[in-house]
Amino acid sequence: MKDTKARSIVKGISWRAVASFDTFVLGYIIFGSVAHASAIAGFEILTKIALFFLHERIWNSIRAGRRDDGSVAPWRSLVKSISYRFFGSLDTTLLSFLVTGNIGNSFILSGTEVVTKVGFFYLHERAWSHVRWGRIYEKPCEECPDEVPAV
Repeated sequence: MKDTKARSIVKGISWRAVASFDTFVLGYIIFGSVAHASAIAGFEILTKIALFFLHERIWNSIRAGRRDDGSVAPWRSLVKSISYRFFGSLDTTLLSFLVTGNIGNSFILSGTEVVTKVGFFYLHERAWSHVRWGRIYEKPCEECPDEVPAV
């Protein structure tokens, strides 16, 4: 089973909606500024969609955790969550420091996000594991209704 590029893009956009809200709320709590929280979350929309897409395409080439029936093992979602968070934390730290000039709070933000984002990412991955759109199966799925191919 492989995922199409269109699926990776749509997943990236849906993830960014969840993640940007989380970043905004945490940024506001940590920096105490709507302007700073908005700027950090806004810049992350640009950097993190690209980062997510690249991460998805890399994981698309890794078969581990993908079952023959087309389903995905929960542990794969957890490992993907952790690997994405590593790069996401670097991005968050850098962007929040560039916006605020406060390296200490930038590390607090990215450290806090390790907890929230890994959890949210895992749930996002599990939800998407039930969406068949944009999947290319190596073997026909006998239990599936006629599938609509992704562009």
